[in-house]
Amino acid sequence: MTAAEDGKQYRPKTVQLGSATVSRFIIGGNPFSGFAHQSFARDEEMRDWYTMARIKEAYRMAEAAGVTTHLGRADELVLRALREYRLEGGRIDWIAQTCPLTGGFFLGIESAKAGKAKACFLHGGEMDQRVAAGDTADIFEAIKRIKDLGIAAGVAGHTTDTIQWAADHLELDFFMACYYNPSDRTVQAARDYEDEEYYGAEDRDAMCALIQQLPAPAIHYKVLAAGRHDPREAFEYVAQAYRPGDAVCVGVFTKDHPDMVQQDVDLLEEALERVGK
Repeated sequence: MTAAEDGKQYRPKTVQLGSATVSRFIIGGNPFSGFAHQSFARDEEMRDWYTMARIKEAYRMAEAAGVTTHLGRADELVLRALREYRLEGGRIDWIAQTCPLTGGFFLGIESAKAGKAKACFLHGGEMDQRVAAGDTADIFEAIKRIKDLGIAAGVAGHTTDTIQWAADHLELDFFMACYYNPSDRTVQAARDYEDEEYYGAEDRDAMCALIQQLPAPAIHYKVLAAGRHDPREAFEYVAQAYRPGDAVCVGVFTKDHPDMVQQDVDLLEEALERVGK
């Protein structure tokens, strides 16, 4: 039984990412954009479901559950959704993700500024590719640009090599640490939709071991293996790896469960409570 079912409502705590105060449960944006990481059919189902009205409805559900922060791509879809939601009285904050398909680091950073993002991070696929190739000059310039705007700065990565490089070479406010390395991004930043994705326990274990050593907070993401894991079991694992000050990002598909946001918040809070975090 979740907290919502037994009448108990958790209010997720906030954490600090540099200058940005965010909820430790963050609602992710992949489902809004139709990125299921499961199949083409599932991608299309998400795109059909998430009209602008339903994206805003998900924001309202998140705020009702005490979630103050959305993490999404710095693209026109997210910018429009946030603009409309805020004009209607919504108050959710935004962590912006740059995206190689919509202009890369620097256009993404400008979009983050335009959308009043509290934090911005460099796309994990592009980070994986650049670090593997030794093409890192723009990474330093992009982080400087984010900081010059007064926005909390971070990077994402799907591999421990990427996150370790960032920890060794950059002064960041946070790390986006992916529990899995579903597809090879060392050759190209965007994933190859022809390849079947891989979600191996060894990748999750390695990333969570590295998280314990990071010099700044981590946002744990893809913790449900893109819907492949039982949520209760997944959040139990998260609770063990979670450090005070970290955050957890989870995308939701409200077509499957209308109250998915509240359910996930409850499961995370209950799991953290059980281990004293």
